[in-house]
Amino acid sequence: MKKYLFFTICFLLIFMILQVLTGLILTAAYDPDFSRTGQIGGTLSNEVIFVQRSQMPLMILAAISAASAYFILIKPRKNN
Repeated sequence: MKKYLFFTICFLLIFMILQVLTGLILTAAYDPDFSRTGQIGGTLSNEVIFVQRSQMPLMILAAISAASAYFILIKPRKNN
């Protein structure tokens, strides 16, 4: 039970850290498109565009987190 709890905590921490880091990178790399405003004094459109997101990046981050948590879990056993 202790191993399961340790794995779960490691997985959640690594997953949250990866989510925050990718969010920071994507936010820093975002380049807004102001060309739709028209002229210099133009106003921004009130149109909202929803984009279909892929679940693949989330699954990749989950797999990386699970693998990292697993290797963190088995590392102390090799030292004994």
